[in-house]
Amino acid sequence: MGKGVSRQTHEILLKAGPMLSVIVPTKNSEQALAYSLSALVSAAAEGVVREVLVVDSGSTDGTERVADAAGCDWLSHQGPRGLALADGAKKAGKGEWLLFLPPEAHLEAGWHHEAQAAIERVIRSGKADSTAFSFAAKNDAFGIAARASEWMSAFRSHVLAMPSKNQGLLISRRFYKQLGGHQPLTELEDLDLVRRVGRWRLVFLRAAAISPQLTSEASILGRIRKGLARFCVAILRIPPQFVLKLHG
Repeated sequence: MGKGVSRQTHEILLKAGPMLSVIVPTKNSEQALAYSLSALVSAAAEGVVREVLVVDSGSTDGTERVADAAGCDWLSHQGPRGLALADGAKKAGKGEWLLFLPPEAHLEAGWHHEAQAAIERVIRSGKADSTAFSFAAKNDAFGIAARASEWMSAFRSHVLAMPSKNQGLLISRRFYKQLGGHQPLTELEDLDLVRRVGRWRLVFLRAAAISPQLTSEASILGRIRKGLARFCVAILRIPPQFVLKLHG
């Protein structure tokens, strides 16, 4: 059993199954949020997802209406995205596991069955407080470019331990607190947390988080800069505060 978890609590968790609180950061995410939340319905119906907290940074579209229609809790927040995610984790209190998921990510059908089995496995092995999970990456597009993007995402994930924020992060509340949670960063807050999780404590699930194809508005130079900034944080271990300007 994990440190600080009694045998009785351990047995209860195995019997009831893991319960998740999902934290979704938004800003003018009306359409993306609708798709993302639809993938959580079956998990909520089966009692795996106990609550969804939408942490919004000043949306002016219909994001709040979508969240309200889906029965999500709503938290308005001003400040860096990292701080918004940390505040969302504090307010979400129904699940012992936290799933941080951007609205652009749409989890594929049946994702919760694999996630639930993986959590139960680490609970039995006593590693619930030292293991985090991320999803595989899929591109919501046809063609060789989309498949090449998926291959590169797999390489960055499994070889470099550099998942994108669209792959989400599933982590126990206790482990999240031990790591100090999200730092008040405007960008790279996801990779900063993953770096503290550590390569050997991050497990990638087969279930995928499906993301939209990158638009032409994202320049090649901009992508290179962002990729280089993430490489500096994940591989060269440079504190993210020093590469935010490079990331943009």
